[in-house]
Amino acid sequence: MEAPSPSKRLRRDPPSPNKRLRRDPPSPRLRRDPPPSSGPTSLPSVPDLKQNHVDLIISSFLSLTDSPSFSSSPSITNSFDRAIKKLVESSADESVQDRISDRGLRLASLLHESTKRCARKLAADRNSSSWRLPYELTVQVFSMLDKKSLTRASACCTMFKKCAMDPSCYSHIELPGSAGNRTLRRMLLNGGKELRSLIIGCRHESSKSNLSGSCLAPLSNNHGFLGKLLRSLHLYDNGWLDKKYLLRALSECSNLTELKIVGLWYFSAFAKVLDLLTSKCEHLFLEKIGYGRLTFNDATPLERNCCYLTSLSLIGFDLGDVKTYHLVKGLTKLKYLNISKTYSISGGFLSHFSNDFKGSLLETLIMRDCNSLEEIKVCEFLDFLLMSRTNFRSIQHIDVSNDRGLINDGRRCRKPKFPLEELREGRPGLTFVACFRSPSPSSSSSLSYSSSSSSTWLSPSASSSSSSESEDE
Repeated sequence: MEAPSPSKRLRRDPPSPNKRLRRDPPSPRLRRDPPPSSGPTSLPSVPDLKQNHVDLIISSFLSLTDSPSFSSSPSITNSFDRAIKKLVESSADESVQDRISDRGLRLASLLHESTKRCARKLAADRNSSSWRLPYELTVQVFSMLDKKSLTRASACCTMFKKCAMDPSCYSHIELPGSAGNRTLRRMLLNGGKELRSLIIGCRHESSKSNLSGSCLAPLSNNHGFLGKLLRSLHLYDNGWLDKKYLLRALSECSNLTELKIVGLWYFSAFAKVLDLLTSKCEHLFLEKIGYGRLTFNDATPLERNCCYLTSLSLIGFDLGDVKTYHLVKGLTKLKYLNISKTYSISGGFLSHFSNDFKGSLLETLIMRDCNSLEEIKVCEFLDFLLMSRTNFRSIQHIDVSNDRGLINDGRRCRKPKFPLEELREGRPGLTFVACFRSPSPSSSSSLSYSSSSSSTWLSPSASSSSSSESEDE
């Protein structure tokens, strides 16, 4: 293709003098907003800083005390005062001045918190280097502390807090009733998979409880995850126990081997508690406050559900002889029986013991403060033990103490006749305890003399004299 010759190039005609030149309108340009002014209604702006610039500024700020011109605290204080005053006076708007003050306080708070975190980390590193016990052994030591001491130890340093938060430290929780639901919930969650035993309250707690019935709710949450881990549960009611939450928690505690409830206000809950127990339960302790009667058939829940029960304590329940017999007749593994403060029991069930439980493994029988207990029933049981030394060979301790004495021909007797000499010879391994309170300080014991005239202690090894004293009830 040939290039056009110079003569054939396009030529523009010169503009005529009668025509004006037309210029195209200028194309619109992007307008930029003016930079923010540091006027009376805005804070002074700073250039956009990167993270390393911010770190450099903070490092330089913390190094002010190393400078010779700022070696004293008043110099730095005066510099702070001048800088903040100048910044505040740069604006006449009160809202801007307040924002400047808030910004300074916020930055000071951030610097304070960062310094404290750094100090704690330094202390933890130093403690870790100087603490000779390994982590596992420290956790084992902390697990032996009560929860109050454990809380104090966790506040010492980060290393101790880490050890104190280990789930092994919360496998056995013992919490007074003065603690609240939130504290108990936090400890249960800290225990997690390591949770094994839980004790809430104490027997002689005088302070008002801060707990409520819902404190047992974590045991039934998540399909009873925590409840199924429990092996031992002790509850001392000081007015906080709720029947609904109690039964719901026990329904999830299917692996309990030990249950203790002191202060069972709701008498109707007693039968339901027995129904919820499983064959894994070996130790049962229930103490009732108030009065009420038990109603159940001959096939008791204990015989059906807790056939491996070895220790049974039912204190304050109005059982009676027949119900006591039916209650324990199927417990072939029973070694400890405490039916103290059973008001209507006379001791007639002891004769059934003699006939039906000859191969019993019972080691301890406690019947303290049973107001209807008869002297003749106790003596008949002791005679049976003397005549048949092969039966009840495991029994080692019997306690029939009563402040009001035993019943003898319808009257109270505080100095009953017991075959103590025969027991000492025929059952040398048996301890028989009968402590009675004398009606007056001047009266003395006739069966066993002691330094205190207000009580009588009977045992096979004690010297005795047989005399009786009756008192109209």
